Amino acid sequence: MTKIKMVTPIVEMDGDEMTRILWKMIKDELLIPFIDLKTEYYDLGLPERDKTDDKVTVDAANAIKKYGVGVKCATITPNAQRVEEYKLHRMYKSPNGTIRAILDGTVFRAPILIDGISPVVKNWTKPITIARHAYGDIYRDVEIRTTQKGKATLTFTGEDGTVTSEEVYNFECPGVLLAQHNKDTSIRSFAHSCFKYAIATKQDLWFATKDTISKKYDHTFKDIFQEVFDVEYKDEFEKLGIVYFYTLIDDAVARVIRSEGGYIWACKNYDGDVMSDMVSTAFGSLAMMTSVLVSPDGNYEYEAAHGTVTKHYYKYLKGEQTSTNPVATIFAWSGALGKRGEKDNLPELAAFADKLEKATIDTLEAGILTKDLTGLWEKGEVKAVTSLEFIQAIRQRLA
Repeated sequence: MTKIKMVTPIVEMDGDEMTRILWKMIKDELLIPFIDLKTEYYDLGLPERDKTDDKVTVDAANAIKKYGVGVKCATITPNAQRVEEYKLHRMYKSPNGTIRAILDGTVFRAPILIDGISPVVKNWTKPITIARHAYGDIYRDVEIRTTQKGKATLTFTGEDGTVTSEEVYNFECPGVLLAQHNKDTSIRSFAHSCFKYAIATKQDLWFATKDTISKKYDHTFKDIFQEVFDVEYKDEFEKLGIVYFYTLIDDAVARVIRSEGGYIWACKNYDGDVMSDMVSTAFGSLAMMTSVLVSPDGNYEYEAAHGTVTKHYYKYLKGEQTSTNPVATIFAWSGALGKRGEKDNLPELAAFADKLEKATIDTLEAGILTKDLTGLWEKGEVKAVTSLEFIQAIRQRLA
């Protein structure tokens, strides 16, 4: 069989633990046999990030800016336990946060729906897309742990020398504090991305923060969104018959649960992190969700919206077979290949991406499932398989 040709490489970012094992399986079974695969490879596994003092993550993000399309495996954001386990030099920031800060833009996450698994929320009949801001908040925070009494202040010194200072708290005991930030330019890019995506997909857009409590930080998000909408997108929304509205994050949660789905829910960075996991789990599984970062200058980074599946990795190291769901990682690759085909005008490559997704869905709808999905299956017989068996079943259909 003649392999499908590529022209421009995709930026490939390898990851950690069980998802790193799945990454290789997917390439070996589903990609390399069919495509003359061209990638620029970056190892974002924790040992390599430690070896390069995390420079490899920055290099990978800049490569996406160069080539326009990247695909990323799940990676570890180390805590104190991970620092000890991997003997790290320091506690590195989230690699996703680093990449998103360099690329800016918005992360769009949507569930992968299949016939045979209904959402836990029974009135959800349409997918809910989470639009997650990709810059700032706690992912670029500064933290202090104090073990003594003392006064904490937040101070800003303007370029003209003007100093603004607010007392945070006068500690009468040990405590902890953090400062987080965001930028008007990034918030504005977030707003534009959301409105453009809503128009492209002809879906309503909801945006939610907590401006009643955060009267400057969250209120700035609310104000910029409203300004951008009124000036640039209001007329187009009215022509399409779609709606934009703002509400408080707690009200949004209640509305989401009562809704039928079929809209975009825009969230700040941390809110989007949490709510996308809630939505994906309610639709079936964390491994059944697409995730793509879209930057204002037209760069795309596709990834799986879940972690590195540590428990399964420890079993794998003991020589045990695992039934880890690779669907989100497969769809990360199909998304990147499809976008690469679109950008380079390679219809065969774009068509392959569609066929890979269809073969995956067909395998699932035939009742061939990893164990995370078997308890949710509602149609006929089910066959629980290992990760490799599942990927090989997809390959048979793809071939």
